[in-house]
Amino acid sequence: QVQLVESGGGLVQAGGSLRLSCAASGRIFSINAMGWYRQAPGKQRELVATITSGDSSHYADSAKGRFTISLDKWKNTVYLQMNRLKPEDTAVYSCAAHEGERLPLRSYEYDYWGQGTQVTVSS
Repeated sequence: QVQLVESGGGLVQAGGSLRLSCAASGRIFSINAMGWYRQAPGKQRELVATITSGDSSHYADSAKGRFTISLDKWKNTVYLQMNRLKPEDTAVYSCAAHEGERLPLRSYEYDYWGQGTQVTVSS
């Protein structure tokens, strides 16, 4: 089993920045990719960004140019640096871990999920 714990959410004004962290523990040697998802009230969960252990990454169009995903292999932690935040970025952000070899772009491809952290962007 793998445990994922997110931190770093909060309330920020539009145009501000936040950095989310997700620490992995347990069978971390089985993880090949980690990703960030978000879900706003009344909306479906959507992929924000994902990164493999080989540093291949993928971003949703809404995140390109504003968000950066990174992986600290020594700390077993994935980060999501979010800049120029907008009110529409308000959501619960969850990290997920994937044991397969492909870059996972669908939520069902992820094997483990964290509890999520709230990000609220005020206008």
